[in-house]
Amino acid sequence: MILRTVEQVRRVFLMIAGFTLLLAGGVMLVTPGPGLLVIFLGLGLLAAEFVWARRLMDRLKREGGRLADRFAPSKK
Repeated sequence: MILRTVEQVRRVFLMIAGFTLLLAGGVMLVTPGPGLLVIFLGLGLLAAEFVWARRLMDRLKREGGRLADRFAPSKK
């Protein structure tokens, strides 16, 4: 019984923290601050509970890598 309650509290905390970081990151995109970093942290927390957050984070990583290869090709 207690173990189930602890798990539920952990899940709620992760959701609240994740959405708070997403909101703060969105604000930091238009104000001074590391907006993208905070958004990635929020998505990382939410990806533990939500499939849509995992897919979005994977897509952002893939597209970011593609852009990095395009604008800063590695020396081979």
